[in-house]
Amino acid sequence: SLASTAITCFTRGLDLRKETEDVLCPANCPLWQFYVFGDGVYASLSSVCGAAIHRGVITNAGGAVRVQTLPGQENYPAVNANGIQSQVLARWASSFSVTRTKNTALESVGRSVSTARPSTGKRPKKPLDKKAGNKDCKADIAFLIDGSYNIGQRRFNLQKNFVGKVAVMLGVGTEGPHVGVVQASEHPKIEFYLKNFTAAKEVLFAIKELGFRGGNSNTGKALKHTAQKFFSLENGARKGIPKIIVVFLDGWPSDDIEEAGIVAREFGVNVFIVSVAKPTTEELGMVQDIGFVDKAVCRNNGFFSYQMPSWFGTTKYVKPLVQKLCSHEQMLCSKTCYNSVNIGFLIDGSSSIGESNFRLVLEFISNVAKAFEISDIGSKVAAVQFTYDQRTEFGFTDYTTKEKVLSAIRNIRYMSGGTATGDAISFTTRNVFGPVKDGANKNFLVVLTDGQSYDDVRGPAAAAQKAGITVFSVGVAWAPLDDLKDMASEPRESHTFFTREFTGLEQMVPDIIRGICKDFLDSKQ
Repeated sequence: SLASTAITCFTRGLDLRKETEDVLCPANCPLWQFYVFGDGVYASLSSVCGAAIHRGVITNAGGAVRVQTLPGQENYPAVNANGIQSQVLARWASSFSVTRTKNTALESVGRSVSTARPSTGKRPKKPLDKKAGNKDCKADIAFLIDGSYNIGQRRFNLQKNFVGKVAVMLGVGTEGPHVGVVQASEHPKIEFYLKNFTAAKEVLFAIKELGFRGGNSNTGKALKHTAQKFFSLENGARKGIPKIIVVFLDGWPSDDIEEAGIVAREFGVNVFIVSVAKPTTEELGMVQDIGFVDKAVCRNNGFFSYQMPSWFGTTKYVKPLVQKLCSHEQMLCSKTCYNSVNIGFLIDGSSSIGESNFRLVLEFISNVAKAFEISDIGSKVAAVQFTYDQRTEFGFTDYTTKEKVLSAIRNIRYMSGGTATGDAISFTTRNVFGPVKDGANKNFLVVLTDGQSYDDVRGPAAAAQKAGITVFSVGVAWAPLDDLKDMASEPRESHTFFTREFTGLEQMVPDIIRGICKDFLDSKQ
């Protein structure tokens, strides 16, 4: 049957299950709450109804929309259209387009359906396992509440009520979000940690019991303290789950929060700021830094800041905030394998390879490097070419943008000569990885060779692994499997790759990227 599925304002492309789906958007969605990425072709984490209004398929009165799933792409543009500002996104795995549905009879069918409870475009709800909580919302959250004399006892209680409602709606549970609370006052106080309570009831009770501390808000000091101390494994932080701090600010901070924002980003924490009762024009003179919100949030893209006019009547602000906190893929400050690795490529330049195959090797390296978020605070790439000799083409700190790295790879000149792989591994461990060994990124070495090495590879590879470098070996043509296995990190099967032909390198790209990400996750707290 062709009946359309009624969806909510917040249903995203990735919540829909079919290739082509007819949906019905409700009326009067709040435009400012839409998250839309791209123009015409939208990243699948965009709101479907938001994209449809942006595209002009429907107005804010709602209506029927046909959604077509499309492949992912790079560089979704930001365009302002029909009252919605879409945002830039560098890369996303899938997309969709929106068009008017052909059949108008369908609209009347859909309309009558939509008076029923709108489905969220997800499968029918299973009875919620109370203890497990909301499994779709993976997050470890610290609520940094304002306990200064600025807010006062009465508004402090309203703030507690609001935080309680947010915690309940998040669906706190053993397998859902975990939350803790820190109170900002003269000195920050961690009131309870992530591991202390995993049931919504207990969390609510703990929030009710919080006492008001008073003093200056010192939000910067509290934010820095929370970023550094709150999310340790012993305090209940979980592997691979986004770390979030929601800062509640009544008025403005009494100290500098820019530095704290930098520290939080370094620790891979996503900072949101909920500002209540923004400073009035008269008060602005007392604020040290008018741009305080933009400097402290994870990214200044509008997503991480949230405003409420006052502490009264805040119930309607609960759900949109919860939706933000559960948008896993928007947490741009989380440490992921894409933004927290150093990848060194060790490239065989021996004469058996030849110029045209050497180009295929460089293409392979580019395609692996392309998947990562290369920046001065993100992932880094280096390359060394070897024959009997070694030449550092570029080190980890030479280029800090993806464009520059890719162009440096393109410009590598083929050396041609013998094959001393062991020496080359030792050289790279010392000269390329040496300078970054104390950094936060995890280190990977990808060795590419097409033949037998004239020297021992086992000793140098073992030394590299001892120095904390995970080694992947990629062999082509005459590379002996024993050598490849001797170089690779454990488990050797998943770190050793081989192809007869240089053209086969291309198929290995996703496996290498996946391998790096798996190792990263296994190693990370």
